[in-house]
Amino acid sequence: MKNFVEELKWRGMIKDITPGTEEELMKGPSAAYVGIDPTGDSLHIGHLVSIMILKHFQACGHKPYALVGGATGMIGDPSMKSQERNLLDEETLSHNVSCIKAQLSRFLDFKSDAPNKAELVNNYDWMKDYTFINFTRDIGKLITVNYMMSKDSVKKRLSRDSSEGMSFTEFSYQLLQGYDFLYLYENCGVKMQLGGADQWGNITTGVEMIRKVLDKQAFALTCPLITKADGGKFGKTEKGNIWLDPARTSPYEFYQFWLNVSDEDAERYIKIFTLLDRKTIEDAVAAHKEDPGRRELQKLLAKEVTVMVHGVDEYDNALAASQMLFGNSTSEQLRSLDERTFLAVFSGVPTFEVSASELPCNILDFLAVKTGIYPSKGEARKALQQNGFSLNKDKVGDIAYEISGKDIVDGKYILAQKGKRNYFLVKIV
Repeated sequence: MKNFVEELKWRGMIKDITPGTEEELMKGPSAAYVGIDPTGDSLHIGHLVSIMILKHFQACGHKPYALVGGATGMIGDPSMKSQERNLLDEETLSHNVSCIKAQLSRFLDFKSDAPNKAELVNNYDWMKDYTFINFTRDIGKLITVNYMMSKDSVKKRLSRDSSEGMSFTEFSYQLLQGYDFLYLYENCGVKMQLGGADQWGNITTGVEMIRKVLDKQAFALTCPLITKADGGKFGKTEKGNIWLDPARTSPYEFYQFWLNVSDEDAERYIKIFTLLDRKTIEDAVAAHKEDPGRRELQKLLAKEVTVMVHGVDEYDNALAASQMLFGNSTSEQLRSLDERTFLAVFSGVPTFEVSASELPCNILDFLAVKTGIYPSKGEARKALQQNGFSLNKDKVGDIAYEISGKDIVDGKYILAQKGKRNYFLVKIV
């Protein structure tokens, strides 16, 4: 057995842990679960921490359970929330659960014959027929209000929102999550719950329930909440969350997120978000410190996470796309980009619109009259004659060249380039 707790310790992935957890896991294969709230139809990189904990758990020979909260998702967890969230209907939740199941299968082995293959469960399956009267009689009596009020998730929420308070719906959340742990312990032999540091109160409520009902010891481990070195929120950009769904965040944008993290963050993130071993990471960190300008640590981090989430082909595409602005890319590579990636690569460059009815068009008119890429035909002529202009990554030096349909990329765009760094996007409308 590989030591799961020791593995997480050197990676900086342990915030709180119940006494005896490490010893329990070293006795032999065990089972643990992580709960995922299905409030959206895609996971984002904030969820990756919990997923990586489960990956490490399975890699250490233990059996991971991923619990998708079809029932608790209808309630809403007050932990770290400044206000009560909107409640989702059953149809929306069912859709979200289905999408999340598909994403989790990229990270965990659900299909092999191994005794520690992952299992996916939905707490709606055991909560849907549990009546309110029976739940409050069976479960409500186990935990006192004083105990529930002492939890940080409740105290912080009440102190932040003294005007509106906290509904009974949200207050009851920790009872539901605690019951999940009790149910999985009784029915699946799950002795341990894993999660983020903000879940410690909810998790230990389950530990207490198991002690009272079964007179058994349960275990818990949480990971620190991930932040950025500058204090900003991890996983957030100007455009919002970084999603695992490629339709929401393209693999190129996903790759760029990791590529652009700070040196300090890269050193922490590569331990948390990859499966690279300790020596490989320590060697990479040491090499990076010798020449930080090469950003080799960020490149390794971006590669590992992108391959894990999107696969090798999408990583190769993202790498090729990232070289468009600064590398020696070809017209063929440019035309191979899908529209979303194409627009992401050239986001922010000056853009012009030209009507399709105005094509074909002499290149000098195109550059100086139809667009403002050059201030005059004379300037455009000079650039062409000096081999300083490229069209869709191909050098153009002929002042008689005609811009036509053959130059349009993706049926909509023409990419113009002055010198090495100045790009312009022409949208054909």
